[in-house]
Amino acid sequence: MKTKILLAEDDPDFGMILKQYLELENFDVSWYQNPQDIEPMISSSDFPFDLGILDVMMPNIDGFSLARMIIKENNSFPLLFLTAKNQKIDRVTGLKIGADDYIAKPCDPEELVLRIKNILKRTAPNTPESLANIGQYMLDSTKLLLSHPDGDIRLTVREQELLLYLLKHNHSMITRDDILNTIWETNDYFTGRSLDVFISRLRKYFAHDPEIKIQSLRGIGFEVDFPGS
Repeated sequence: MKTKILLAEDDPDFGMILKQYLELENFDVSWYQNPQDIEPMISSSDFPFDLGILDVMMPNIDGFSLARMIIKENNSFPLLFLTAKNQKIDRVTGLKIGADDYIAKPCDPEELVLRIKNILKRTAPNTPESLANIGQYMLDSTKLLLSHPDGDIRLTVREQELLLYLLKHNHSMITRDDILNTIWETNDYFTGRSLDVFISRLRKYFAHDPEIKIQSLRGIGFEVDFPGS
């Protein structure tokens, strides 16, 4: 079965190029130039897409606003932003919303396909050993679900990927370079800021258990302590 991609891009030439290229790569692409046409589908119990590619700058509804609507109804839905801007605020805003990746326009279609495949690889079903005790929490990696007696948290794909990497290196010192090169596959200012956003998010999620620690080591990276894992 083909992966169904939601493409929101108002530029007719660029949108057509992306749609045709992605279809050549065997993706099923639904392209919308007007994001308002997507709204009625968002609240549907059968949201028909596996991944979304959203242009940040669109008329009527910008990509960030559209993403917030989608995430509100489909918390773990993988999202990738297209942006013509290189300002860090755009990228950080997208990450805070819950995006899994971003790519600057005009982009290399081959790079876009590679990023899509990496996201889909991270969302693929895990092995049967998908449950992990983390202090007072339980992680179900097949459902992207972090459970606690006070409530459940639906993780994004990138949040879970980072958490699993930290769990793999429990009770160890981890350098920022290792995390960035392994998970983001690059190491620059913007990915460094992205890492900081995701680390802050994980600390917030684990706030109910004071025994869980993700400690920053200035100029080095992090030291993690996940009891019971």
